[in-house]
Amino acid sequence: MNMKTRLFSYNSLDTPIHRLSGLTKLVCFLLLTFAVMFSYDIRVILAVMVFSLVVLRLSRIKFSQIRLMVIYVLIFLVTNAVISFFFSPEQGVTIYGTRHEITGLYAGLSLTWEQIFYQVTKFFKYASVIPFGIIFLLTTNPSEFASSLNGIGVNYKAAFAVALTLRYFPDVQRDYRDISLAQQARGLDLSHKAKFSDRFKNALLIVIPLIFSSLDRIELISNAMDLRGFAKSKRRTWYTSKKLTKQDYTALAISALIFIGTILVSAFVNHSRFYNPFI
Repeated sequence: MNMKTRLFSYNSLDTPIHRLSGLTKLVCFLLLTFAVMFSYDIRVILAVMVFSLVVLRLSRIKFSQIRLMVIYVLIFLVTNAVISFFFSPEQGVTIYGTRHEITGLYAGLSLTWEQIFYQVTKFFKYASVIPFGIIFLLTTNPSEFASSLNGIGVNYKAAFAVALTLRYFPDVQRDYRDISLAQQARGLDLSHKAKFSDRFKNALLIVIPLIFSSLDRIELISNAMDLRGFAKSKRRTWYTSKKLTKQDYTALAISALIFIGTILVSAFVNHSRFYNPFI
């Protein structure tokens, strides 16, 4: 299987990140995400972002695996920034309590340094979370993650559903690619030479068979699980279960310290969730 068919799927490598338990990675992801979402201090956000990029580097995830995801995220962030500005161009002034005007715009509104600082902070705030999601998705074995969830008390049926969901991403991508190649062999033009409207309509012709193939797979998996007596017992064993190691506890401690540090900076340094450089 080439790299293009392995996007958004688990890659088995021997790295410090891959060796962590799925439960550890989930808890670390939640702690670090909560830390970034709670704080509007750009210093904290940039520090967490640098940390996330270092961890991404340690996981040996290639850019070719996440290029499409990065493009979509950047489009979303830019669109969000533009819409936020036009719907609330004075939000920064309201938050920071000062007004340093740069230039006038339209209908009596103006561009201020407060608004720019607020939007830049929010841009990096969202961007810093993305690497953690990528790391969790591409370095976590779905079956091992499900066994970890079951080990802390989550019902094994729910844990198994999570594992199936994580496994479903590469299957959908592979089906989409196969259907796309089959349709192009029949003369469907999806290249950049075609008009955008034509490509959009042709892409819809791929989505319909993709939906039906997904429904067929769901029925096939459901029947296979029923035939094997899934959910007949109250408990089950796991082939891929993994106990927490010293590395897991170290990762949990680092994530917890970052989370606590973010709370302390907001409470005792900024006395607010927002860092205000204008005072």
